Amino acid sequence: MKYIWALLVFTLVVVIHELGHFLLAKKNGVGVTQFSIGMGPRLIHFQKGETEYCIKLFPFGGSCMMVGEDGAELGEDMDQGKSFQEKSVWARIAVIAAGPIFNFLLAFVLAIILIGNMGYDAPVVGEVIEGYPMEQAGIQPGDTIVKLNKENIRVYREVSMFMQLNGDKEIDLTYKRDGQKHTVSITPKYDQEAGYCLMGMRSSERVKGNAFEVLKYSVYEVRWWIKYVFKSLGMLIGGQVKVSDLSGPVGIVDVIGKTYEENVQDGSFMVIMSMINFSILLSANLGVMNLLPLPALDGGRLVFLIIEAIRGKRISAEKEGMVHFVGLVLLMVLMVFVMFNDIKRIFL
Repeated sequence: MKYIWALLVFTLVVVIHELGHFLLAKKNGVGVTQFSIGMGPRLIHFQKGETEYCIKLFPFGGSCMMVGEDGAELGEDMDQGKSFQEKSVWARIAVIAAGPIFNFLLAFVLAIILIGNMGYDAPVVGEVIEGYPMEQAGIQPGDTIVKLNKENIRVYREVSMFMQLNGDKEIDLTYKRDGQKHTVSITPKYDQEAGYCLMGMRSSERVKGNAFEVLKYSVYEVRWWIKYVFKSLGMLIGGQVKVSDLSGPVGIVDVIGKTYEENVQDGSFMVIMSMINFSILLSANLGVMNLLPLPALDGGRLVFLIIEAIRGKRISAEKEGMVHFVGLVLLMVLMVFVMFNDIKRIFL
Protein backbone atom coordinates (compact mmCIF):
# COMPACT_ATOMS: atom_id res chain seq x y z
CA MET A 1 0.00 0.00 0.00
CA LYS A 2 2.84 2.40 0.77
CA TYR A 3 4.08 2.09 -2.81
CA ILE A 4 0.64 2.98 -4.12
CA TRP A 5 0.68 6.12 -1.96
CA ALA A 6 4.16 6.98 -3.24
CA LEU A 7 2.94 6.57 -6.81
CA LEU A 8 -0.10 8.79 -6.15
CA VAL A 9 1.99 11.54 -4.54
CA PHE A 10 4.58 11.54 -7.33
CA THR A 11 1.93 11.45 -10.03
CA LEU A 12 -0.06 14.32 -8.53
CA VAL A 13 2.95 16.63 -8.16
CA VAL A 14 4.40 15.88 -11.61
CA VAL A 15 1.07 15.99 -13.48
CA ILE A 16 0.22 19.40 -12.01
CA HIS A 17 3.66 20.72 -13.01
CA GLU A 18 3.32 19.49 -16.60
CA LEU A 19 -0.32 20.62 -16.68
CA GLY A 20 0.87 24.16 -16.05
CA HIS A 21 3.11 24.02 -19.12
CA PHE A 22 0.34 22.31 -21.12
CA LEU A 23 -2.45 24.80 -20.33
CA LEU A 24 -0.32 27.89 -20.93
CA ALA A 25 1.03 26.38 -24.16
CA LYS A 26 -2.53 25.81 -25.40
CA LYS A 27 -3.56 29.28 -24.20
CA ASN A 28 -0.75 30.87 -26.24
CA GLY A 29 -1.38 28.79 -29.34
CA VAL A 30 1.65 26.52 -29.00
CA GLY A 31 1.20 23.03 -30.45
CA VAL A 32 1.61 20.20 -27.91
CA THR A 33 2.60 16.91 -29.52
CA GLN A 34 2.66 14.76 -26.38
CA PHE A 35 1.54 14.98 -22.77
CA SER A 36 2.87 12.08 -20.73
CA ILE A 37 2.91 10.77 -17.19
CA GLY A 38 6.00 8.74 -16.33
CA MET A 39 9.07 7.90 -18.36
CA GLY A 40 10.20 5.12 -20.65
CA PRO A 41 8.06 2.89 -22.91
CA ARG A 42 4.38 3.74 -23.35
CA LEU A 43 1.84 1.58 -21.53
CA ILE A 44 -1.36 3.42 -22.45
CA HIS A 45 -1.74 6.13 -25.08
CA PHE A 46 -4.39 7.78 -27.19
CA GLN A 47 -4.58 10.67 -29.62
CA LYS A 48 -6.90 13.64 -29.22
CA GLY A 49 -6.49 16.39 -31.76
CA GLU A 50 -2.84 17.28 -32.20
CA THR A 51 -1.78 15.81 -28.84
CA GLU A 52 -0.89 12.26 -27.85
CA TYR A 53 -1.68 11.48 -24.20
CA CYS A 54 0.28 8.63 -22.57
CA ILE A 55 1.09 6.82 -19.38
CA LYS A 56 4.60 5.37 -19.41
CA LEU A 57 6.26 2.47 -17.63
CA PHE A 58 8.33 4.23 -14.98
CA PRO A 59 6.09 6.35 -12.70
CA PHE A 60 8.64 9.11 -12.08
CA GLY A 61 8.56 12.31 -14.07
CA GLY A 62 6.51 13.34 -17.03
CA SER A 63 6.66 15.64 -20.02
CA CYS A 64 4.83 18.18 -22.12
CA MET A 65 6.42 18.14 -25.58
CA MET A 66 5.78 21.29 -27.57
CA VAL A 67 6.30 22.04 -31.24
CA GLY A 68 9.66 23.71 -31.79
CA GLU A 69 10.51 23.81 -28.09
CA ASP A 70 14.15 22.91 -28.71
CA GLY A 71 14.48 24.77 -31.96
CA ALA A 72 13.39 21.90 -34.20
CA GLU A 73 9.97 21.74 -35.84
CA LEU A 74 8.09 18.54 -35.09
CA GLY A 75 5.51 18.08 -37.79
CA GLU A 76 4.54 19.74 -41.04
CA ASP A 77 0.82 19.64 -40.21
CA MET A 78 1.34 21.57 -36.96
CA ASP A 79 4.22 23.93 -37.59
CA GLN A 80 2.34 26.83 -39.10
CA GLY A 81 2.08 29.39 -36.31
CA LYS A 82 2.21 26.76 -33.55
CA SER A 83 5.93 26.63 -32.89
CA PHE A 84 7.05 27.59 -29.40
CA GLN A 85 9.94 29.54 -30.90
CA GLU A 86 7.60 31.70 -33.01
CA LYS A 87 5.72 33.06 -30.01
CA SER A 88 6.55 36.34 -28.26
CA VAL A 89 9.17 36.25 -25.53
CA TRP A 90 6.50 36.99 -22.89
CA ALA A 91 4.33 34.11 -24.12
CA ARG A 92 7.32 31.76 -23.89
CA ILE A 93 8.15 33.04 -20.40
CA ALA A 94 4.55 32.36 -19.33
CA VAL A 95 4.64 28.81 -20.70
CA ILE A 96 7.94 27.93 -19.01
CA ALA A 97 7.11 29.61 -15.68
CA ALA A 98 3.68 27.96 -15.50
CA GLY A 99 5.05 24.58 -14.35
CA PRO A 100 6.67 25.82 -11.11
CA ILE A 101 3.82 28.27 -10.49
CA PHE A 102 1.29 25.45 -10.72
CA ASN A 103 3.35 23.52 -8.16
CA PHE A 104 3.07 26.45 -5.74
CA LEU A 105 -0.67 26.66 -6.41
CA LEU A 106 -1.03 22.93 -5.74
CA ALA A 107 0.90 23.33 -2.49
CA PHE A 108 -1.45 26.17 -1.47
CA VAL A 109 -4.62 24.17 -2.23
CA LEU A 110 -3.29 21.16 -0.31
CA ALA A 111 -2.29 23.44 2.58
CA ILE A 112 -5.89 24.67 2.81
CA ILE A 113 -7.07 21.07 3.12
CA LEU A 114 -4.40 20.21 5.69
CA ILE A 115 -4.81 23.29 7.88
CA GLY A 116 -8.60 23.24 7.55
CA ASN A 117 -8.59 19.75 9.06
CA MET A 118 -5.54 19.75 11.33
CA GLY A 119 -5.05 23.38 12.27
CA TYR A 120 -1.78 25.34 12.13
CA ASP A 121 1.32 25.32 14.34
CA ALA A 122 1.20 28.83 15.74
CA PRO A 123 4.49 30.00 17.34
CA VAL A 124 2.87 29.99 20.79
CA VAL A 125 4.85 28.89 23.83
CA GLY A 126 3.24 25.75 25.24
CA GLU A 127 5.82 25.06 27.92
CA VAL A 128 8.93 26.79 29.24
CA ILE A 129 11.73 24.36 30.12
CA GLU A 130 13.32 24.86 33.51
CA GLY A 131 16.94 25.96 33.54
CA TYR A 132 16.96 27.35 30.00
CA PRO A 133 17.29 31.00 28.82
CA MET A 134 13.58 31.50 28.14
CA GLU A 135 12.72 30.85 31.78
CA GLN A 136 15.40 33.29 32.89
CA ALA A 137 14.05 35.92 30.46
CA GLY A 138 10.56 35.66 31.94
CA ILE A 139 8.83 34.06 28.94
CA GLN A 140 5.57 32.36 29.93
CA PRO A 141 3.29 29.71 28.39
CA GLY A 142 0.80 31.43 26.07
CA ASP A 143 3.29 34.03 24.83
CA THR A 144 3.54 34.26 21.02
CA ILE A 145 6.97 34.48 19.39
CA VAL A 146 6.72 37.14 16.65
CA LYS A 147 10.35 37.85 15.76
CA LEU A 148 13.83 36.37 16.20
CA ASN A 149 16.42 39.06 15.53
CA LYS A 150 15.05 40.66 12.34
CA GLU A 151 13.27 37.52 11.10
CA ASN A 152 9.46 37.50 11.37
CA ILE A 153 8.05 34.26 12.77
CA ARG A 154 4.72 32.94 11.46
CA VAL A 155 4.78 29.23 12.35
CA TYR A 156 6.55 27.33 15.14
CA ARG A 157 8.76 25.38 12.71
CA GLU A 158 10.53 28.64 11.86
CA VAL A 159 11.67 28.81 15.50
CA SER A 160 13.10 25.28 15.28
CA MET A 161 14.92 26.00 12.01
CA PHE A 162 16.28 29.29 13.33
CA MET A 163 17.73 27.55 16.37
CA GLN A 164 19.42 24.84 14.30
CA LEU A 165 21.19 27.50 12.22
CA ASN A 166 21.87 30.12 14.90
CA GLY A 167 24.14 28.21 17.28
CA ASP A 168 24.90 29.89 20.62
CA LYS A 169 24.82 33.47 19.33
CA GLU A 170 22.73 35.98 21.27
CA ILE A 171 19.18 36.49 19.99
CA ASP A 172 16.85 39.47 20.21
CA LEU A 173 13.51 37.75 20.79
CA THR A 174 10.25 39.66 20.37
CA TYR A 175 7.11 38.12 21.84
CA LYS A 176 3.51 39.18 22.30
CA ARG A 177 1.58 38.93 25.59
CA ASP A 178 -1.91 40.32 26.11
CA GLY A 179 -1.62 42.27 22.86
CA GLN A 180 1.63 43.98 23.87
CA LYS A 181 5.02 43.30 22.27
CA HIS A 182 8.15 42.86 24.38
CA THR A 183 11.77 42.27 23.33
CA VAL A 184 14.41 40.42 25.34
CA SER A 185 17.96 39.29 24.57
CA ILE A 186 18.79 35.65 25.27
CA THR A 187 21.73 33.36 24.61
CA PRO A 188 20.71 29.79 23.68
CA LYS A 189 22.00 26.85 25.69
CA TYR A 190 23.43 23.69 24.11
CA ASP A 191 21.23 20.62 24.46
CA GLN A 192 23.03 17.29 24.30
CA GLU A 193 19.96 15.30 23.25
CA ALA A 194 18.91 17.69 20.49
CA GLY A 195 22.47 18.20 19.27
CA TYR A 196 22.14 21.98 18.96
CA CYS A 197 21.44 25.05 21.10
CA LEU A 198 17.93 25.67 22.43
CA MET A 199 16.08 28.60 23.98
CA GLY A 200 14.05 26.28 26.19
CA MET A 201 10.46 26.06 24.97
CA ARG A 202 7.99 23.57 23.59
CA SER A 203 5.18 24.49 21.23
CA SER A 204 1.50 24.54 22.05
CA GLU A 205 -0.99 22.27 20.29
CA ARG A 206 -2.05 23.02 16.72
CA VAL A 207 -4.69 25.74 16.48
CA LYS A 208 -7.84 25.49 14.38
CA GLY A 209 -8.87 28.85 13.00
CA ASN A 210 -11.67 30.44 10.99
CA ALA A 211 -11.79 30.55 7.19
CA PHE A 212 -9.62 33.68 7.00
CA GLU A 213 -6.97 32.17 9.28
CA VAL A 214 -6.99 28.94 7.26
CA LEU A 215 -6.22 30.92 4.08
CA LYS A 216 -3.62 33.07 5.83
CA TYR A 217 -1.79 30.16 7.40
CA SER A 218 -2.00 28.20 4.14
CA VAL A 219 0.07 30.99 2.59
CA TYR A 220 2.46 30.77 5.56
CA GLU A 221 2.62 26.99 5.12
CA VAL A 222 3.72 27.26 1.48
CA ARG A 223 6.07 30.10 2.40
CA TRP A 224 7.61 27.91 5.10
CA TRP A 225 8.33 25.02 2.71
CA ILE A 226 9.80 27.34 0.07
CA LYS A 227 11.94 28.90 2.78
CA TYR A 228 12.92 25.41 3.98
CA VAL A 229 14.12 24.43 0.50
CA PHE A 230 16.23 27.59 0.18
CA LYS A 231 17.68 27.11 3.68
CA SER A 232 18.55 23.51 2.79
CA LEU A 233 20.26 24.64 -0.41
CA GLY A 234 22.19 27.20 1.63
CA MET A 235 23.28 24.46 4.04
CA LEU A 236 24.33 22.30 1.07
CA ILE A 237 26.43 25.13 -0.39
CA GLY A 238 27.82 25.97 3.06
CA GLY A 239 28.85 22.38 3.72
CA GLN A 240 26.43 21.70 6.63
CA VAL A 241 24.68 19.18 4.36
CA LYS A 242 26.60 16.75 2.14
CA VAL A 243 25.67 15.84 -1.43
CA SER A 244 25.44 12.25 -0.21
CA ASP A 245 22.56 13.34 2.05
CA LEU A 246 20.40 14.26 -0.95
CA SER A 247 17.48 12.00 -1.86
CA GLY A 248 16.04 11.16 -5.26
CA PRO A 249 12.91 9.21 -6.22
CA VAL A 250 14.10 6.01 -4.50
CA GLY A 251 14.80 7.82 -1.23
CA ILE A 252 11.55 9.76 -1.41
CA VAL A 253 9.57 6.53 -1.92
CA ASP A 254 11.30 5.14 1.17
CA VAL A 255 10.37 8.23 3.22
CA ILE A 256 6.76 8.09 2.00
CA GLY A 257 6.67 4.40 2.98
CA LYS A 258 7.95 5.15 6.47
CA THR A 259 5.47 8.03 6.81
CA TYR A 260 2.65 5.68 5.82
CA GLU A 261 3.74 3.03 8.34
CA GLU A 262 3.97 5.62 11.14
CA ASN A 263 0.43 6.88 10.52
CA VAL A 264 -1.53 3.82 9.35
CA GLN A 265 -2.16 2.67 12.92
CA ASP A 266 -3.98 5.98 13.56
CA GLY A 267 -6.43 5.35 10.72
CA SER A 268 -6.95 6.34 7.10
CA PHE A 269 -7.63 10.00 7.95
CA MET A 270 -4.16 10.47 9.43
CA VAL A 271 -2.61 8.63 6.48
CA ILE A 272 -4.33 11.01 4.05
CA MET A 273 -3.28 14.08 6.06
CA SER A 274 0.34 12.91 6.25
CA MET A 275 0.39 12.26 2.50
CA ILE A 276 -1.06 15.71 1.84
CA ASN A 277 1.64 17.20 4.06
CA PHE A 278 4.33 15.32 2.15
CA SER A 279 2.80 16.41 -1.17
CA ILE A 280 3.04 20.06 -0.07
CA LEU A 281 6.73 19.59 0.68
CA LEU A 282 7.38 17.79 -2.61
CA SER A 283 5.40 20.27 -4.71
CA ALA A 284 7.08 23.32 -3.15
CA ASN A 285 10.45 21.60 -3.56
CA LEU A 286 9.82 20.86 -7.24
CA GLY A 287 8.66 24.43 -7.83
CA VAL A 288 11.76 25.96 -6.24
CA MET A 289 14.23 23.54 -7.83
CA ASN A 290 12.79 24.11 -11.30
CA LEU A 291 13.14 27.87 -10.89
CA LEU A 292 16.83 27.68 -10.07
CA PRO A 293 18.83 29.34 -12.90
CA LEU A 294 20.49 26.08 -13.94
CA PRO A 295 20.76 24.75 -17.51
CA ALA A 296 18.11 22.21 -18.58
CA LEU A 297 15.73 23.32 -15.80
CA ASP A 298 12.82 25.74 -16.25
CA GLY A 299 14.85 28.38 -14.41
CA GLY A 300 17.73 28.02 -16.87
CA ARG A 301 15.37 28.49 -19.80
CA LEU A 302 13.84 31.52 -18.11
CA VAL A 303 17.30 33.10 -17.78
CA PHE A 304 17.76 32.99 -21.55
CA LEU A 305 14.23 34.34 -22.12
CA ILE A 306 14.68 37.19 -19.64
CA ILE A 307 17.99 38.13 -21.27
CA GLU A 308 16.20 38.12 -24.63
CA ALA A 309 13.43 40.36 -23.23
CA ILE A 310 15.99 42.84 -21.88
CA ARG A 311 18.29 43.03 -24.91
CA GLY A 312 15.47 42.67 -27.47
CA LYS A 313 17.37 40.02 -29.34
CA ARG A 314 17.32 36.25 -29.12
CA ILE A 315 20.47 34.36 -28.08
CA SER A 316 21.71 31.88 -30.66
CA ALA A 317 19.65 28.67 -30.52
CA GLU A 318 22.83 26.64 -30.99
CA LYS A 319 24.53 28.25 -27.98
CA GLU A 320 21.45 27.91 -25.80
CA GLY A 321 20.97 24.30 -26.89
CA MET A 322 24.58 23.46 -26.04
CA VAL A 323 24.28 25.01 -22.56
CA HIS A 324 21.09 23.04 -21.84
CA PHE A 325 22.63 19.83 -23.20
CA VAL A 326 25.65 20.13 -20.89
CA GLY A 327 23.30 20.93 -18.00
CA LEU A 328 21.15 17.90 -18.80
CA VAL A 329 24.18 15.59 -18.85
CA LEU A 330 25.37 16.92 -15.47
CA LEU A 331 21.84 16.62 -14.09
CA MET A 332 21.63 12.99 -15.21
CA VAL A 333 25.01 12.25 -13.59
CA LEU A 334 23.77 13.80 -10.34
CA MET A 335 20.53 11.78 -10.51
CA VAL A 336 22.47 8.53 -10.95
CA PHE A 337 24.74 9.46 -8.03
CA VAL A 338 21.77 10.31 -5.79
CA MET A 339 19.91 7.13 -6.77
CA PHE A 340 22.98 5.03 -5.96
CA ASN A 341 23.26 6.70 -2.55
CA ASP A 342 19.54 6.11 -1.90
CA ILE A 343 19.89 2.41 -2.69
CA LYS A 344 23.05 2.11 -0.56
CA ARG A 345 21.43 3.93 2.36
CA ILE A 346 18.26 1.83 2.27
CA PHE A 347 19.49 -1.65 1.38
CA LEU A 348 23.17 -1.82 2.38
